[in-house]
Amino acid sequence: MSKKLKIGLFGFGVVGQGLHDIIRGQDLNLEIIKIAIKNPDKKRTLDAHLFTTDHNQLLNNSEINTIVELIDDAEVAYNIVKRALISGKNVVSANKKMIASHLAELVELQEKHDASLLYEGAVCGSIPIIRNLEEYYDNELLHGISGIFNGSSNYILSKIFNENMEYSVALKQAQDLGFAETDPIMDVGGYDPKFKLAIATAHAYGLFINPDKILNVGIQNLSENDIRYAREKNFKIKLVPTARKISTKQVVTYVLPKFVKSDDFLFNVENEYNGVTVQAAFADKQFFFGKGAGGHPTGAAVLSDIAALRYGYRYEYKKYHQHNGLVHTDNVSIEVYLRYTHEYTVEKLQIENIVERFSRDDYKYVIGNVSLKSLMANRDLLEQKDVFIAHTGKYTYTEQQIKAVADEASLVS
Repeated sequence: MSKKLKIGLFGFGVVGQGLHDIIRGQDLNLEIIKIAIKNPDKKRTLDAHLFTTDHNQLLNNSEINTIVELIDDAEVAYNIVKRALISGKNVVSANKKMIASHLAELVELQEKHDASLLYEGAVCGSIPIIRNLEEYYDNELLHGISGIFNGSSNYILSKIFNENMEYSVALKQAQDLGFAETDPIMDVGGYDPKFKLAIATAHAYGLFINPDKILNVGIQNLSENDIRYAREKNFKIKLVPTARKISTKQVVTYVLPKFVKSDDFLFNVENEYNGVTVQAAFADKQFFFGKGAGGHPTGAAVLSDIAALRYGYRYEYKKYHQHNGLVHTDNVSIEVYLRYTHEYTVEKLQIENIVERFSRDDYKYVIGNVSLKSLMANRDLLEQKDVFIAHTGKYTYTEQQIKAVADEASLVS
């Protein structure tokens, strides 16, 4: 039986208004009781009595059984969600930073207080990747999950490679359209996709990973030389978060720019669209595509979660509760393109097995292997303006990892 939801909505920005647009005029057996906002002076199209700046009017209201949290501030969002769960209210959230940073605690609170927290809208907008990882792939051996998780950086890269636009011009256009913030580092620096990757990894592998343990390198240092190199090789550059199983018990995670070939699903994912590739042992490779940003696409994902709550749906976190022995590691070597100015950069990162090297006064690069551990230890170096790094897509496994992957493959065949 469908349960009537009495909703307390936090935030009435782009996503909040998009959600309201979708709900309006539909018979969905739900009602928005109160909306908490930050700015009481801003003109609203709805009845003024619906709005409040007092969070307690929602959290302490016994009539409200569902909290929908759609605000930007991760710390405030955490306090709202925590209080709501403790009081037994179900919650829908789209705050990827808050969820990624507190997921283990929030899962414990759900179980302790018999509440449900859903957050499909926090990862890749309209793409239903969390529900698929949770349900469809619940018994799958997943080799990896990767994709384009951030519409802002992808919009910029699309304009650069498809319209020959300069990085600064593409960034300004993304900001003007509302795809990127005034301070865009969360998007172009790879932080936003890192938070989304941490959440996806929890459902793919049952690992709750502190986002600080995930390497994120962005596109803010991209130069004309890097773009020219990619074009000469018929590549595009995409910002790609990756979680990958490198042995039966080890998973690596990182966010890096990547040279993408024309036969890759991600090659044709453009502008604000997102794409997720799931590589599974039995289902093989599958691809999800859709809008990753915007009020209506994200609002649709939020509404999907709200609708699911009417029937008592909750994430079961099956892989987490199975205690499958998987561990997060940075013990893997990947092949990278590294553009640099000073030779000590190559030495400090310990680039090995260099297969290509170029040097002139204004442009130097090498292509070789580097350990993820070394990249993690030198994150400050990678943020310097004269350094740009991109994954070529190749890995170098230890003999033990090669044997473990082969053993797992034999189970499938």
